Amino acid sequence: MMCSKRNAPVPYVIFPFNQLQKLWLLLFVAASFTVTSLPHGANVTNIGAIIDNNSRAGKEVRTAMGIAVRKFNNGSPNHKLSLKFQDSRRSPLQAARAAKKLIEEDKVEVIIGMERWNEAALVADIGSQAKVPVISFSRPTITPPLASSRWPFLIRMAHSDSNQIRCIADVVQSYNWRRVVTIYEDYSYGGDAGMLALLSKALQDVGSEIEYNLILPPFSLISDPKDVVQKELAKLLSEKIQSRVFIVLQSSLPMMIHLFREAKKKGFVGNDTVWILTDTVTDLLETANTSVIHSMEGALGIKNYFYDNTTLYQTFLTQFRQKFKSEYPEEGYCEPGFYALRAYDSIYIITQAMDRLSRRTSSPKVFLDKILTTGFVGLSGEINVTAGEMLHSPMLRIVNVVERRYKELDFWIPEFGFSNQPVVAKGEAENSTDARRLKGMVIWPGDLQRIPKGWLMPTDKKPLNIGVPGRTSFDKFVKVSTNASEEKYDGFCIELFRKVHSVLDYDLPYKFVPFNGTYDDLVDHVYNKTYDAIVGDITILANRSDKVEFTQPYAESGLSIIVPETSKESAWMFMKPFTKGMWLATGAILIYTMFIVWFLEHHTNPDFKGPWKNQMSTAMWFTFSSLYFAHKEKIYSNLTRVVLVVWLFVVLILNSSYTASLTSVLTVRRQQPNVNVIEWLKTKRLTVGCDGDSFVRNYMQSVLGFEPENIKNVSHEYNYEEEFESGNISAAFLELPYQKVFISHHCKRYRATTPTNRFGGLGFVFQKGSPIAADVSKAILNLSEDGELIDLEVKWFSESQECPSNATNNDITGSLSLQSFWGIYTITGATSTICFLLFLVQLLKNYNKQEVKDRRNATPGYRSVWEKTITLARYIYHGETDIPGESPISVPSPNIHKLESSKWELPIPEDTQENLHSSSPAEIQLAANISDSDTQISSDVV
Repeated sequence: MMCSKRNAPVPYVIFPFNQLQKLWLLLFVAASFTVTSLPHGANVTNIGAIIDNNSRAGKEVRTAMGIAVRKFNNGSPNHKLSLKFQDSRRSPLQAARAAKKLIEEDKVEVIIGMERWNEAALVADIGSQAKVPVISFSRPTITPPLASSRWPFLIRMAHSDSNQIRCIADVVQSYNWRRVVTIYEDYSYGGDAGMLALLSKALQDVGSEIEYNLILPPFSLISDPKDVVQKELAKLLSEKIQSRVFIVLQSSLPMMIHLFREAKKKGFVGNDTVWILTDTVTDLLETANTSVIHSMEGALGIKNYFYDNTTLYQTFLTQFRQKFKSEYPEEGYCEPGFYALRAYDSIYIITQAMDRLSRRTSSPKVFLDKILTTGFVGLSGEINVTAGEMLHSPMLRIVNVVERRYKELDFWIPEFGFSNQPVVAKGEAENSTDARRLKGMVIWPGDLQRIPKGWLMPTDKKPLNIGVPGRTSFDKFVKVSTNASEEKYDGFCIELFRKVHSVLDYDLPYKFVPFNGTYDDLVDHVYNKTYDAIVGDITILANRSDKVEFTQPYAESGLSIIVPETSKESAWMFMKPFTKGMWLATGAILIYTMFIVWFLEHHTNPDFKGPWKNQMSTAMWFTFSSLYFAHKEKIYSNLTRVVLVVWLFVVLILNSSYTASLTSVLTVRRQQPNVNVIEWLKTKRLTVGCDGDSFVRNYMQSVLGFEPENIKNVSHEYNYEEEFESGNISAAFLELPYQKVFISHHCKRYRATTPTNRFGGLGFVFQKGSPIAADVSKAILNLSEDGELIDLEVKWFSESQECPSNATNNDITGSLSLQSFWGIYTITGATSTICFLLFLVQLLKNYNKQEVKDRRNATPGYRSVWEKTITLARYIYHGETDIPGESPISVPSPNIHKLESSKWELPIPEDTQENLHSSSPAEIQLAANISDSDTQISSDVV
């Protein structure tokens, strides 16, 4: 269309018809807005807004602010708001220029917007210099020191990312994922460094770590995002990154669309993979088309939660749908997101502060103070700003992308954890133990029916690459043999792994690869990802655990010393079975028993009569010979028999215990402490042997202090005996499992010390963070609890017939003490005492009867107490009374046979007649008198 004037040619501008139509429409809207919003005489407050006009979030923010301003202007006849928008174009410098223009040209009294912190930081500097309050929709992950002093006019209307980071860490811990890969779009000025630091710390607190950081450039600065994403994903393969737990810390939605499409092509989205999205992506998921959401299926997302059932929200929702659809008809989704709710609340903060301002006050500082003291519950949640930042911790919602939409799973509450309710009572929050695990059913990528491992799991095409020690000292643990160009793997460790593999609840393809090198080199090959795992007799050490992941140990480990058996004779070896206290107690009870036997027998038993020397020697011989059950003297008293029955039982126990203990002392010698043995070997500079491929050689040099020239490598278990016999080594240092195998076949010629240097045991090895290690550990524990591990040990480490299990035991039982025998000593002592008292009581009763009879028959006379005591003593000892100065009164001793069986009679030895013939007439007469008196008394004894 062309326009011209008749009089003179003038410059003119040609407008296409469609642009001219839009121009007239914009002028009409502006004019109508000015007429309706700014009546004559109204007080106008200019509000600046810096947004990204081309982003979905920017469009929502613009619409929501317009609704809030129109609501305020319609209800306020004397005070109006005027919005001034500027486009940031996702550039911090552009945002700074826009802020300067708003302040200088539009005379705004407050600036709102800035979705990214790098933009907000520059605008805050400008606002603080001009004393214009700045309300930012972003904030730094880690608040810098003295932030309120640096930006006194900045209000950070955004929640801290620390809560979202804690939520991610709780999700990782909930499923025991040990390693993760972070993905973030690197905005200008490295604005996400704080999130990485917080995430790294939070993951460490739950036992996980970041394995790799995948950094993407800003989407607005690249021309071919597809090519960039492909190259970055290729680095994951070239770097051999094993983790398949991907955490998207921050990214624009367009970048995420390209990322998921390319990741799915390369197999990063599928079985055993995990994707966790933060709110920068999740809050905009509804706006993406269905094909994009379908490529993200199975991902977990974190959204800011807000209440959508209030009257305020329903009113806002209706207005937003109408206005957004009319302004942005190209957008297919017209529902407001969290960005729109927060933008609406930001206008409400300003209006609340304006209502509390005095008409005479126009100071920016007072206006700022009113904003900072504003508190209410808005669409986005509780609003409470203090010291320039939000105080209220938000409630987050965990969502799961399913098919062409997402479903809500659980809530995450900062003070509680995971919950299926948005509100948790205080008591329940303190006592709950389920808050660390998601309760909702998750649909995982690839529709996996179990919890994904979050790891590059083996497949039939790419099985688990397992390194196996190719040269081992002890074949019983691992043996690799080659037969017709085919390698055969056998041994205790190999069979144990096969049993573990059979009890896993998922398929685990694997292949063995022999490695002919040292054990440390083999561990390093797992660390540099040449091998995925190691199956063999690998000792768990602290320095190794820094590089790799060990399973639960299947055998204990420690350093033991093997030395040739030597005989150490001792003149007092026979005293070793009993302690000194035991010997003294045994002697005391022996003498006490001897006294009791003599006392009970010497009245009636001719073997215990005669001179004092003969009586003591007979009693002593009888008691000592009973130790060997060789006594020949006959027993007349039943009380004596009771005493001997108990005593002989004690003798039987003592003989058996002494023999067993002496045998142990003579067959297996007690070892000296290891420290003394080691120091003696080093002092004498003797050569010792060890397995050169294991860590033992380095351990002996660095920890035990052996010189390298005094250590000899022994390559195989059968070579140790040859080295000992040839005198090349004086001792061998072996780990405990190998020592048991060696001693079980050479117990007659060699002995081993008890290990004092303990290690972590023997275990299998996996790459750091591998979830397979935990599954294998659990399987080993199950095999151990079921007894199958013991069965395997018996099968592979059976002892030779010459070496029973007790022959290899180095912990020799010590000398037997009185503590083990005080019970039977008490029994025999009490039995002897009771029999003694019974005999004494009977003896005193007979003595009293005899005294009464003598008083009746004899002439009465006075006897002193001393004479009575002497008479009683002689009666107890001799069985008769004999008062000095008087003729002896024959008082027979008590007939003890009354306490015996009627069948027991006193036998007369065959040599009695000969003795009588050889005796003098006086002695014959005395013996006859004694015999007659005994016969006479027997009828009087009760």
